[in-house]
Amino acid sequence: MEPSLNVLGGELRPCSTAPMTGFFRNGCCDTGPEDRGSHTVCVVVTAEFLAMSKYLGNDLSTPRPEYGFAGLQPGDRWCLCAARFLQAAQEYAAPQVVLESTHLRALDIIPLELLQAHALDRQS
Repeated sequence: MEPSLNVLGGELRPCSTAPMTGFFRNGCCDTGPEDRGSHTVCVVVTAEFLAMSKYLGNDLSTPRPEYGFAGLQPGDRWCLCAARFLQAAQEYAAPQVVLESTHLRALDIIPLELLQAHALDRQS
């Protein structure tokens, strides 16, 4: 199996294992046909983004122990759905993006320039 690629064309780097993230819960923003939400964008969540997500019906900050989910805190890294990132950007609430950990398939939905504009390391 070939390694997955990131939006910069390099090998996809892990996003987070604490908290464990990714559609496959492997710490990477890998994707596949069963990932209909395209959980491909590695972000560093902010309080503003978490509040917007909760308002829109996806509460990522409340612990859900029955799923082994401690809830996200500002500063945590998380594999976010590409469409939700795009929506957050349109609402001026987009979190920062870790380009090396964002899967190439995110570009199916989000222009690279938009991801770069929100990059954690804008020199990338």
